[in-house]
Amino acid sequence: MPYSTPSQKLNLSAGAASVSVAAVLVGLKLWALWATGALSIAASLADSALDLLISAAGLIAIVYAARPADEDHSFGHTSVEDLVSLGQAIFVAASGAAILWTGVERLIATTPPVLADEGAGIAVMALSALLTAALVLWQRRVAARTGNKVVAADMLHYVGDLLPTLGAMLALWLSARFGWTRADSVIAIIAAAIMLRGASKIFVSSWHALMDRAAPDSIVKSIAEIAEIWPGVRGFHDLKTRTAGAKLFVQLHIELDGEQSLEAAHAIAKSLKRAILDAHPQADVIIHMDVWHG
Repeated sequence: MPYSTPSQKLNLSAGAASVSVAAVLVGLKLWALWATGALSIAASLADSALDLLISAAGLIAIVYAARPADEDHSFGHTSVEDLVSLGQAIFVAASGAAILWTGVERLIATTPPVLADEGAGIAVMALSALLTAALVLWQRRVAARTGNKVVAADMLHYVGDLLPTLGAMLALWLSARFGWTRADSVIAIIAAAIMLRGASKIFVSSWHALMDRAAPDSIVKSIAEIAEIWPGVRGFHDLKTRTAGAKLFVQLHIELDGEQSLEAAHAIAKSLKRAILDAHPQADVIIHMDVWHG
């Protein structure tokens, strides 16, 4: 696999760190669930288990997407990221629905759930929160340096994971301090709702990418503004965009003075392409040159 650039190595390190942390968190929370029987920890455990699947799939996607274009994949392999994300969204939604159902059942039950060894559970969840925070800080640094959307999305996902982890700690503390065991079910329901909302956003985003939907309006507007004022460009048309994973594909027709030399026209197109790439480093830009008819 080609990992010759610093950005590729950083992306790989972030993916490997994500998988490692997720595996440790699953082990810790399994023990905490066995010790306490808390549904809020089960919700956090399910989230971490899904994180492990998501992180592993993301790491595979990073590895595969880094492969260069070939005869069978002329535009590269970045669409694998969207396929992986679509599957991840389905898993997250199924888990969230199961936790929501169990939480509601426990909440309306006539006999409140019994929790045990809350102190040990709180200690495990606190350690989980620290590990998650450390991972988020590293992913934030990598995403800032490389602009990789997979790493950035994974970072945002782990930021969201801090809430159910902290919620489980709160539920255990309320149970130990005041005997409010039903708080466990309430927090689990909130965590499940957050998971379902996140899953829907991931699903919609991945679906649009696989259906070749245009890039966000802000990106299209940015490219248009660059082309509109670029020296030597008399006009432009047929600006088309689409995304595939972390990759942005841009096609643009520019209108140039037909009296100038081919070399001069090529220089204008080349400089415009460089300006677009400076603004959007993950882009693949194709510029067609047409004669301006005034």
